[in-house]
Amino acid sequence: MTHTDTARTDVPRFDFWGAQSTLDSELIRHLGFLPGLAELLMVRQVHALEHATVWVLSEPVAGRPRSADNTALGGLSTERGFYLYGNVTHARLERAVCAALRRFYSGEWDLAVHPRCGTNLAVTALLAAGLGLGAHAILPRGPLEQLFGLGAAAIAAAQLAPELGSLVQRYLTTAVPFDLELDAIWKTSDFGKRPAHFVRLRWRDAETKFRSSDRLRAATGRQAGI
Repeated sequence: MTHTDTARTDVPRFDFWGAQSTLDSELIRHLGFLPGLAELLMVRQVHALEHATVWVLSEPVAGRPRSADNTALGGLSTERGFYLYGNVTHARLERAVCAALRRFYSGEWDLAVHPRCGTNLAVTALLAAGLGLGAHAILPRGPLEQLFGLGAAAIAAAQLAPELGSLVQRYLTTAVPFDLELDAIWKTSDFGKRPAHFVRLRWRDAETKFRSSDRLRAATGRQAGI
């Protein structure tokens, strides 16, 4: 999940050591019988493409200030594609998705990581909780000592979380979308009736597409309700 109103000037640069264009396809081909594996691999690639699309949309457009139509964008990834929240036209979103895929193929793998991803928020919360519990266990039980420990834990978590969150995104929650291609885009809205689009993606290799046919049929039947 992504939320941003900044341009891509502060995106962390990663080389994504060991990224292999056929790794996920091979895993599905040989281990596709494992429940949930195909969906997990799909979501990781979709998550990366969601981030990249937000980066592309956040870049200034020639002759038009970015704040005019891109003050706040958000995304949410699923195993079928991702939701893009914000006031973006269908045509511009389609161009952004295609541009993000092309840039991935050309080696801009750093687009997969976004500093405003929900992963970073989760890492911050877990880190703060862990450090807070550690401080509670180590420091004396006096109220001043405990208050100092909680404050120090919160500050330490805030300092460590951005880098740690980027590493978690890099190795766990995203993967370079070598296997994805755009299928369709349609308009929808969130619970607050904000404008949104759903970007449906598909696996490029039909032979290694989802093996869970029941889930795929159910998802297809729900498309009209998205």
